[in-house]
Amino acid sequence: MFKIKKVYPILVMILMTILLLPTSACKKDDPTPARETTFDLKVEDVLGITGDVTFVETSATTSTIIVTLNGAPLGLHPAMLCMNSVVEGGQVAVVLNPVDGCCGSSSTLVLSINYDELLAYDGFIKVVKSSTEPNIILAQGDIGGNVITNTSKSYTLGTVGNYVVSGTALFEKRVNGNTLVTVSLLSTIAGEVYPATINLSSIETIGGGPVTKTLNNVNGTTGKSYTNIRKLDAGLVITYDNWLAYNGYKNIYQSAVAFENIICQGNIGSSVP
Repeated sequence: MFKIKKVYPILVMILMTILLLPTSACKKDDPTPARETTFDLKVEDVLGITGDVTFVETSATTSTIIVTLNGAPLGLHPAMLCMNSVVEGGQVAVVLNPVDGCCGSSSTLVLSINYDELLAYDGFIKVVKSSTEPNIILAQGDIGGNVITNTSKSYTLGTVGNYVVSGTALFEKRVNGNTLVTVSLLSTIAGEVYPATINLSSIETIGGGPVTKTLNNVNGTTGKSYTNIRKLDAGLVITYDNWLAYNGYKNIYQSAVAFENIICQGNIGSSVP
């Protein structure tokens, strides 16, 4: 009788240990994967370079930013997370570890911005050639809230009078609702600069409407102009969806001196028939 009492507790302990084994094994074999998102970096001043930036969730409060470049020259290339969009430019928010041209990458643990904040961040990544040549940009790209979505609307810009300039105005929606407006013109003159505006009403309005948004000038050499729009000139916030219903039109002018000479224009938003 004494021996049976002695053995019984031991058998219970062995059985409990066996039952616990599958649970422990399951936890070890099923770790929670880290979240990560990758954005493209576009070539800028040096041809032949491609790259991307990856955000990795390191913890609930920290993240890792990995920058990768292909075709970068040898040497250390400063990298940074900047405020605003590429088109606008902005101050450096976080200095990243430089990209080593030998291996083509860099990794930086960021303590001030977590993963979810990076995915909504109003900024861009920029990599420059060197600390002594900071104006030569190897690659850069919008990230977070500034990423361009697949939602866009293109408007035709027609010739005015005897001028031969025509083109398009492309409105693209960003993740954060802001708008990238790209003006593409044909028959522009290299070296010239063409002011551009968005006006209230339509081109059919007698006397025209007032300027509500001043756009970046069109480069006559490339025929291009890029403007990120957050607000109208008066300070009113306007989103991409607002532009689709906006009663307005675009003007392209001959020059800053001959601002009254409209050489190209077209209706946008609700003004389009």
